[in-house]
Amino acid sequence: MSINTQSIKPGDRGKGGNNPRAPRASAFKIGLILACGFANLSSLPEPRAVETPVTEGTRSRAALTDSVNLQLPFAVDSLCRVSDPARSLDGFLDGLDRLLDGRDTIVRIVHLGDSHVQAGFYSGQVMRLLHQAFGNAGRGWIAPLKLAGVNEPKDYRISSTVGKWTSGRCVQRAPGCPWGLGGMGLRPESETVDLAIGISPLLGAGYAFNEVHFYRDARTPRLLPGAEDERWTEAVCGSDPRAPEVVVDTFRLATTVDSLHLYSVRPDEYLPGEAAGSYYGFSLLNGQPGILYHSIGQNGAMFVNYANAGYLRQLSLLEPSLLIITLGTNESYTPRPFREEEFVAQIDGFIRLVREYLPSTALLLTTPAESFRRTRNGFVRNENIAKAAHAITTYAEAGGLACFDLYCATGGANSCRKWRDGKLLGRDRVHFSTAGYYEQGKLLYKALVRLKTDRQPPATADEQ
Repeated sequence: MSINTQSIKPGDRGKGGNNPRAPRASAFKIGLILACGFANLSSLPEPRAVETPVTEGTRSRAALTDSVNLQLPFAVDSLCRVSDPARSLDGFLDGLDRLLDGRDTIVRIVHLGDSHVQAGFYSGQVMRLLHQAFGNAGRGWIAPLKLAGVNEPKDYRISSTVGKWTSGRCVQRAPGCPWGLGGMGLRPESETVDLAIGISPLLGAGYAFNEVHFYRDARTPRLLPGAEDERWTEAVCGSDPRAPEVVVDTFRLATTVDSLHLYSVRPDEYLPGEAAGSYYGFSLLNGQPGILYHSIGQNGAMFVNYANAGYLRQLSLLEPSLLIITLGTNESYTPRPFREEEFVAQIDGFIRLVREYLPSTALLLTTPAESFRRTRNGFVRNENIAKAAHAITTYAEAGGLACFDLYCATGGANSCRKWRDGKLLGRDRVHFSTAGYYEQGKLLYKALVRLKTDRQPPATADEQ
């Protein structure tokens, strides 16, 4: 339920200071362009409309299968399953049933994690496979990670001609600005600001949109499409009592497009440095039923970094049916002896807050795959990964939570050498190659589909 909503139609725009062609030096301006492959804004072509590709959400579906083109010979097929003896994911699976039945509904998933998730290869693979199976409701969450000085997924790009930004991230002891839903925030430090957000024509294919949700701190200037942009039909600004400090601007468009320009409504309303809030990110939707998969990761993140009541109140605005949690790698790289009881306490502190602020969301814990750690004598197997995985699976079983044990599904102890020999590890031997992450994504998808097919609804009297 939202409050304090305000709706603006295209005809309401166009007074002084709103002309997107006005000189840049005269106003505080933010332009967001969802396009790709450009060096500067002056050379951008006009936005083009694109057709929504035919997806599984818009046509008859083949029988659901867990078959994937797995290229991981050391994977243990029998262990590629989600453990859920308490049937905590039944509500989420009911949502998948509704999609398979052709219902006009959206099932929302948030995949929260560390650098394994931030790169977008692991979670992106799961997202695309789920879209193929259950329908594509949109790209979901995107955020200006590169402008914050870190890497971002390759199926979109956010850049700017402005060189100075202040960023804040959940992993920082003293963030430069408030951080929000995506675990980060971005605040402009220039009188004239422009942002360019692009979706890759190849890796982002199929993610054209006709609705945009823009999440920002309430202290930031409001943005609207340009007065001459005839594609948008309405912009609604609102907040929610769960997180009143966050404003959500919803832009609806008359057609499915791959670009959108946004500009400050009143460029003279804020002076440089006066707006203390941050811009958090966007959710892109296409108006189709299916899965809306929000991938949110931060390099270096641990359970304690997300164990924040204010953050989880904001995360609840995405209303996920399922929260997938991929953490534990960074905790295993402690310079002191790994203490499993301390790690379990950190997991528990986070889970308790999640249950408080997202009480209707099903939870799926995952374990990290085995990797190496660097020592003075070179790389050695990180034995703490096994301890972290054991702690996660034990905690999940005791707490009635679902769990996907990627550690065991990929061979467990000493499997790091198999990842290395298969050229599926990165140079640091902590992260995985793109191909390695894709294989992990296939395994998580396979496990979810197996859970779904194994837990079919009971037969009706006519079927018996």
